Amino acid sequence: MTALNPPGLGLTPARRTLLQRRIRWLVAATITYNVIEAAVAITAGTIASSAALIGFGLDSIVEVASAAAVAWQFSAADHERREKAALRVIAISFFALAAYVAFDAVRALFGAGEAEHSAAGLILAALSLVIMPFLSAAQRRAGRELGSASAVADSKQTLLCTYLSGVLLVGLALNSLFGWSWADLIAALVIAAVAVKEGREAWRGDACCAVPPIATAGAATAETGCADGCCSSESESGR
Repeated sequence: MTALNPPGLGLTPARRTLLQRRIRWLVAATITYNVIEAAVAITAGTIASSAALIGFGLDSIVEVASAAAVAWQFSAADHERREKAALRVIAISFFALAAYVAFDAVRALFGAGEAEHSAAGLILAALSLVIMPFLSAAQRRAGRELGSASAVADSKQTLLCTYLSGVLLVGLALNSLFGWSWADLIAALVIAAVAVKEGREAWRGDACCAVPPIATAGAATAETGCADGCCSSESESGR
């Protein structure tokens, strides 16, 4: 396990307060969107007998739990003391998501039900594919600068929703156009494996890019062991 750098190193009190407020707003936006997403996906999935859509809706509920953990952490003035507990909730959320996606994919591969066309599902997946990357990137930038492992971990949960949105969109489109139901199931198994990896990192407290703002991208890679490319993809232009 690689130790995190001291949270918020080099930040002024005003900047620190601003980042904490920004993370609270981003978490609130994520929770609100995911509640709506869950309701639409589960309803549309039930109507279309789509296990993928229902699974996507349940994933949204898992994301709400993850975001709520970060909201709880940052509701305290000394939020660092709640970091470990928040990371535990996020890790369990990843594991629960992986377990459900893997189970549902395997079940569908063995022919448990046949989904129908869902226009609402296609629209929802397309919207999520556009919205979620922005929420994830904004929270990851703020979490990195503040040095919050839980905020970065939650941003990765949101980013995983982007992948699921892509899988759902492709799966629903192929099913609607050609009657193919296997493509999104294979991709779902890959996403489940990624979720397990992210869950393990959150449980250990390894959050890529949770580094102080004075560190360069190269230093972040050397000191924190970040090797998945997310460090180099961020700039410090948001200051």
